[in-house]
Amino acid sequence: MTDKTKFTLSRRTLLAATAAGTATLAMPSVLRAQDRSIKVGVYGGYFKDSFDKHIFPEFTKASGIAVESIAEPTGEAWLVQLEQAARAGQAPADLSMMSQVAMLKGQSTDLWAPIDLARIADADKMLPQFVNEYPDGRVAGVGAVAWYITLVSNTDVYPQAPESWAYLWDPANKDKLGLLALVSNSFLLEVTARTFFDGTGILDTDEGILEVMDKLAELKPNVRLWYRDEAQFEQALKSGEIPMGQYYHDVTGLAAADGFPVRSTFPKEGGILDSGCWALSRASGKGDEAHEFISFMTQPSMQSLMSRKVGTAPTLKRDALDLSDAEFASVSSNIAPVIPRYDLYTTKSDWLNQKWTELIVG
Repeated sequence: MTDKTKFTLSRRTLLAATAAGTATLAMPSVLRAQDRSIKVGVYGGYFKDSFDKHIFPEFTKASGIAVESIAEPTGEAWLVQLEQAARAGQAPADLSMMSQVAMLKGQSTDLWAPIDLARIADADKMLPQFVNEYPDGRVAGVGAVAWYITLVSNTDVYPQAPESWAYLWDPANKDKLGLLALVSNSFLLEVTARTFFDGTGILDTDEGILEVMDKLAELKPNVRLWYRDEAQFEQALKSGEIPMGQYYHDVTGLAAADGFPVRSTFPKEGGILDSGCWALSRASGKGDEAHEFISFMTQPSMQSLMSRKVGTAPTLKRDALDLSDAEFASVSSNIAPVIPRYDLYTTKSDWLNQKWTELIVG
């Protein structure tokens, strides 16, 4: 989720930063003299800045609806705020960009007003994984942004790109890997299941999860760093100190474009595709504006613009986009992705975290 400029810090580090400068300059001109408006919550920092500069003005120009962008706090704090406000009949934002886990948790309190796909012009072009549904089939959210976590390596240390996630387990990689530290953001259970167990169906039972964790534990001697600080791993990857691991495809590509000896590889089992949804608070009175907004943002032209200007992977089918092969490859892949099992991180969160600490990172 990054603009194609010289930028090597982690995108998620910037999401947590304050970026009021451009927003302060841009938003008054967007809001001025508008009869209709909508409040939209987005990830803060650089990401919000990019939407304020490149994306929201296009919607306002086309619809006449002003966008007041709200910087969401990190983690699940925003979900808590939205739920508390909804109980009081208020909406800090009408639409919000929500993680898939937050979408599921919000469903449990019926927080999300249903979205009518018949009012979304290009709904038929959306990839199915980007439609989030209630158990009864109501649409709770529609894909807003997506990004990939891939197998990354230092080209000085590894002149040949690895072809499979299985290479992480190779004994030749002892003490060379950097992997995300949490069960709920590394998605290594899904990677291991896809690579060694024919898919994530094995994760349907506790016994299956423990079998996958036993396999994952086999690569522990190869892990030098279980990282929470993305910038720390990124610098170690660039220098070759930790020459292989998992990281964000777009940020790695930007570092390579800046001349660093790094590459991002989509393994044959697929990159990890994580995403966020547009979700409408049940307390919002802006349902019409929200549907116009989602419909506009789902257009092929806007999905392509977001890929070019914000660095997000498109939520539409490849043949609906006007991205060149190089532009598409900079943010996405035609290889079928590893889709996280978000349901596990809502129904088994405590147990998973306990076993993850005991068996994997402890």
